[in-house]
Amino acid sequence: MKKFIIYIFIIYIAASCKSDPPFITKIEGKQLPITEAIKPKKEIEDFIKPYKESVDKEMNNVLSYTPINLVRTDGELESSLGNLMADLCYLKGNPIFNSRTGKNIDFAMFNYGGIRAGITQGNITTQNAFNLMPFENSLVVLELTSKNIEELINYLITENKAHPLSKQFNLVITKKGYTLKINNKPLDKNKTYFVLTSDYLQNGGDNMNFFKNSVSSYNLDYKVRNVIIDYFKENDTIKVSLDGRFMKEK
Repeated sequence: MKKFIIYIFIIYIAASCKSDPPFITKIEGKQLPITEAIKPKKEIEDFIKPYKESVDKEMNNVLSYTPINLVRTDGELESSLGNLMADLCYLKGNPIFNSRTGKNIDFAMFNYGGIRAGITQGNITTQNAFNLMPFENSLVVLELTSKNIEELINYLITENKAHPLSKQFNLVITKKGYTLKINNKPLDKNKTYFVLTSDYLQNGGDNMNFFKNSVSSYNLDYKVRNVIIDYFKENDTIKVSLDGRFMKEK
């Protein structure tokens, strides 16, 4: 009995001495500015040097040439860079879509904000392509109804921006409304249209909600940046102009 009482006493003491599990009571942080006062470590620089040189060589690789500055601000409702981006994506994307479906893309549309940098006159490098499209967006083709297309038109008119549109799409804002031709034909309310865009816009990015209600969708498994790089590699001189594909009637 005495041993039993001692045993119970030991268990009680051990239980009473048990500490509670630790938990966070406060989180603090402070800003550590990166300045010239912080000296680089030679061993780290030596380690990353060959990788940096390899990346720099790839980024500086000349792909093509442009005789003019390519920007998104040289037109009111269209731009040299926007026209180029939409057209090259159509040219590279349509053969893939046609080979898989036997159908053709009607036109391409992207967002004004998706153009992240211009390209100055002169050589075009891989770095230019990465600056232009730093995101991992891919090409998709969406089948839209005529109602979706009308929503798309209203969006363009309301936004009043030079969103990239391929040359198959011709929209003129008139005093009485607008006129539209897709592949030189008026909008047909009894058919659907295949529109090339990015997977970001497919999900309603930039408030392009008309893309979210597509009849069907096709992912081309082709990143927009790679499309741009491939096009530049295939064309030694880039030729682009403002052709009135989206404009206001004068």
